[in-house]
Amino acid sequence: MMDNLKYLNKIITIKIDRPMGSTHPKNGFIYPVNYGYVPNTISGDGEELDSYVLGIYEPLETFTGKCIAIIHRTNDNDDKLVVVPENKTFTNEEIKVLTDFQEQYFESIILRPKDYINWNKNIPELSVTNLEDSLKFYKTAGFKVEYDRPEDKFSFISLDNIQFMLQELSNNDKWDVGELKYPFGNGINFQLEVDDLDEIYNNFKENNYAIAFDIEENWYRQDDKMLGNKEFLIQDPDGYWLRFTQDLGEKAEQN
Repeated sequence: MMDNLKYLNKIITIKIDRPMGSTHPKNGFIYPVNYGYVPNTISGDGEELDSYVLGIYEPLETFTGKCIAIIHRTNDNDDKLVVVPENKTFTNEEIKVLTDFQEQYFESIILRPKDYINWNKNIPELSVTNLEDSLKFYKTAGFKVEYDRPEDKFSFISLDNIQFMLQELSNNDKWDVGELKYPFGNGINFQLEVDDLDEIYNNFKENNYAIAFDIEENWYRQDDKMLGNKEFLIQDPDGYWLRFTQDLGEKAEQN
């Protein structure tokens, strides 16, 4: 099942082998929706990964759309994607109703993109003095809260493949190994590669956050080539150094 999570929120082309109105070759029921598979894939049952196509009300041969959910069968090794036109969506209840003609025979749960996190192998946990202030800062950069524990004053945040855990300091925190003084994280900076550096920079400026080092272009040698990025540095409310960068590609080293 875990391999199939990669399809969530992705644009996928489905080959329809059981179009709307066709009859199941063994069980005899009629398909009220288009049903097919993702070519060149293998699902848990050894066959191609199957998919329901919702939101199109005529028989199809192929369809390209967005995977909004996965029906994960808990008593059968055979997941089903739910693919729809990009401008449409369906609630879990609507998905259940539209797929019940077949899914009624199985126990299943519906997985959405919000139901899983693609965990990085290395996730820094930052001690912060005020979680609310920290969240305001990181949301300005485009981070979103994946989940939180308000009772612990803890939040897990992400921006694309960048992930942080934020934990507000307490008087009995077992993880504290010494007294923390501003700026926190002295001696370290986090390099965060983003797709649109200018947008993040402008968001910080518009919200009156001080930029420590303005945007500049830098090239660094790697063997016989130069790797470029543009970057700026900023400190979060607790003084952690963040270096936002955007890739500029590479060029030959100049002698």
